[in-house]
Amino acid sequence: MTRTIVVSGGGTGIGKAVAARFASAGDRVVVVGRRPDVLGRAAEEVGATALPADLSDPAGAERLRAELADRFGSVDVLVNNAGGNVEIGDGAADGPEDTARRWTGNFRANVLTSVLPTEALRELFAPSARIVFVSSIAAYRGSGGGSYGPMKAALHPYIYDLAADLGPRGITVNAVAPGLIDDTEFFGGALDGTRHAELVAQTSTGRAGTPDDVAATVHWLASPGARHVTAQIVQVNGGAENGR
Repeated sequence: MTRTIVVSGGGTGIGKAVAARFASAGDRVVVVGRRPDVLGRAAEEVGATALPADLSDPAGAERLRAELADRFGSVDVLVNNAGGNVEIGDGAADGPEDTARRWTGNFRANVLTSVLPTEALRELFAPSARIVFVSSIAAYRGSGGGSYGPMKAALHPYIYDLAADLGPRGITVNAVAPGLIDDTEFFGGALDGTRHAELVAQTSTGRAGTPDDVAATVHWLASPGARHVTAQIVQVNGGAENGR
């Protein structure tokens, strides 16, 4: 049976790898993102449908709902991958106004981009649908200051409540929390070799993760084999959360 899979932030990195994983299994995949050109190229490459939308905006989430309802009628898997740290490369915060801008930016980028599409699609979720959020190791150990870690952590109680709410419909709700993942746009070129080596040294596996590592875990959480797994945060970080 062909499923309808929706992946936000599906134009690059982890989201693109997730989309490719589902598409290669024969699922119907819709990738969502703010950059139509990037999204279009990714969709063509992995065999998905591109649907440009800003999911931090209620209008964007509503547009997503309307388009999916019209084209497919229901959604089997939602992967809330869109996000990022707006503070990277932004220098030091200069007073309360600058701090408010940064925290609001990361709230929009990491909380609203997950909560708004999930709420918009509530009535479109098929029986036994799967919802998977992408959190971060920073939700457990911080991000070295700033608002990114707290915003990712804010998703966790929402996930627990959502799992309890949707469980009677056979829907599971989980998250993956990656550590350092190479080949993404997350750091925007701001991670130097020394810091990269430090982060790798914190793992037990001696390597950075890859987008495919995360995609494989997301794919399993959306599989029949994970039908009794819900309200869980699965860490994909090579043991780095425990540090060294």
